[in-house]
Amino acid sequence: MLRIKNLKCGYGRIMAIQGVSLSVRQGELISIIGANGSGKSTLLLAICGLLKTWDGEILFKDNDLKGMSPQSIVRQGISMVPEGRQIFAPLSVMDNLKMGGYTMYRKGLKKQVEQDLETIMDMFPILRERQNQLAGTLSGGEQQMLAIGRALMARPSLLVLDEPSMGLAPKIVEMIFATIQGLRQEGVTILLVEQNARAALKIADRGYVLETGKMVLQGSAEELLVDDDVKRAYLGKDYGNFYDGRD
Repeated sequence: MLRIKNLKCGYGRIMAIQGVSLSVRQGELISIIGANGSGKSTLLLAICGLLKTWDGEILFKDNDLKGMSPQSIVRQGISMVPEGRQIFAPLSVMDNLKMGGYTMYRKGLKKQVEQDLETIMDMFPILRERQNQLAGTLSGGEQQMLAIGRALMARPSLLVLDEPSMGLAPKIVEMIFATIQGLRQEGVTILLVEQNARAALKIADRGYVLETGKMVLQGSAEELLVDDDVKRAYLGKDYGNFYDGRD
């Protein structure tokens, strides 16, 4: 579904992504792990058209995304849950969700938007309770639910998540990861960037390790979980075993 070949991009004269290649097949949950500053978020920004690429290819369903605007990429079928959530704080919860469905509105699919709103609020009942509340007054966990719901309103073929556990309490993180796993089981293809490497790999099919803008390791999630270098660098005792995504 998604194929990236020798991608290079950065900021000013600084190359942040140095010849990265990866693939995501339909129905997979792929995790990208790495330390702060390794280029994980930069890679997602490039995929979603929010950062200009210097070289290489980004192919989605065999269509070249290079040079496309972010809104065009959403119409191609990619939705992003950005780092820090970036909800529209002055708008209500309901208006944030409707903003996520703007591509559907443009197609005249109002009935489908209403159905999707019900699906999202069934998924996150707290959003139904707070649908008229200003989004900026929600807790961090509620805002993350809203950000995920907003992205799903576009009916994406590929859901891209950037650090969904950041700044959240362990119980909320557990719920967010359970939601991500549930979406994957429903057939949503997911690309997940997450510093909580253990939790991410436990729900992933495959993983990639990014270091200073270079892809240094890849393999099945099971292989990466037992790899000595990965364990030493990313799977220490910091995260514990709060969530085991496999039954």
